[in-house]
Amino acid sequence: MGDFWVFGYGSLIWRPGFEHVEARRARLYGYRRSLCIYSFVHRGTRERPGLVLGLDRGGSCVGLAFRVRGERHDEVIDYLRARELVTNVYLERMVVVRLETGETVPAVTYVADRAHEQYAGALDEDRAAAAVQGASGQSGRNEDYLSSTLEHLESLGIRDRWLEGVARRLAPS
Repeated sequence: MGDFWVFGYGSLIWRPGFEHVEARRARLYGYRRSLCIYSFVHRGTRERPGLVLGLDRGGSCVGLAFRVRGERHDEVIDYLRARELVTNVYLERMVVVRLETGETVPAVTYVADRAHEQYAGALDEDRAAAAVQGASGQSGRNEDYLSSTLEHLESLGIRDRWLEGVARRLAPS
């Protein structure tokens, strides 16, 4: 099997957790980055859910495409499934992303399952900030997840005005 690509749009950007031979800026059309997933495990609990990112329908999303050696396919897919499918709120999909070079490649990614109980839908900035503020789970504070995502997006020259608006609405901790 040849090399394959994985598209990351949130925490995979700053903590991929798998071996890859290159990472390139890429755009996925037809989906947007959104805090649309209630987190019951990593950044919240069932009693006090936080919010994490998902790919939701509409628009486009700039993230990173990671090229992985073909011989690592099963290992990396198993890792991604264990990480992303903890509560099955994401659907594993093969999508086409456009690399910064203009080349298009198929990539594995995880999109929000709109039928899942954890799907939060399209929240406004105030409601998203209220959900993020004070939530914490196995992977830490929800505010840290949001700030780390924004820091890494900024370091790549990627603007996400909606996420920036949510962060501005958080009370100082």
